[in-house]
Amino acid sequence: MTPPPRPAATPVEALSAMDDLIAASMVGQQEMAQRLGLNVTDLTCFAYVLQAGEHLLTAGELATRVQVTTGAVTGILNRLERAGYVTRRPDPHDRRRVRVAAEPTAVARVHALYQPYYDRLNTLFADYTPAEIAVLTDWFTRATALAHTYRRELRVQDGTGTP
Repeated sequence: MTPPPRPAATPVEALSAMDDLIAASMVGQQEMAQRLGLNVTDLTCFAYVLQAGEHLLTAGELATRVQVTTGAVTGILNRLERAGYVTRRPDPHDRRRVRVAAEPTAVARVHALYQPYYDRLNTLFADYTPAEIAVLTDWFTRATALAHTYRRELRVQDGTGTP
């Protein structure tokens, strides 16, 4: 597949487009969370539980991914459990830990809400070559790591986090 010509863009234009995407995503996540009866943080945690698939996360692993304290993640899991989104299962290798599993009915609800959007994104990806998708994936991955590092640096700087 030969990629169609792409309009020229500067880093400033790319950052502006990224800012627009982030803003649209933030507003969209808020709306999706409301439709599901959750807040954005709880929806984000549930998304990480889904992303983990069969490798059930511990509460500590989830706290690390969302970058909240273990105490905060306990409250999040309590809300998700009460709302029927997750269950806690004993860790088969460590009795002191529990693992977080998504409830199938909740997975179906979230899937029904997000799948039409993901179908549209996949249609958009079809406009790109595998090499272009590789570049996008690399950029998203590296930009995500950069964002995590920068937030960690800010927390250390203001005394609310550790290096």
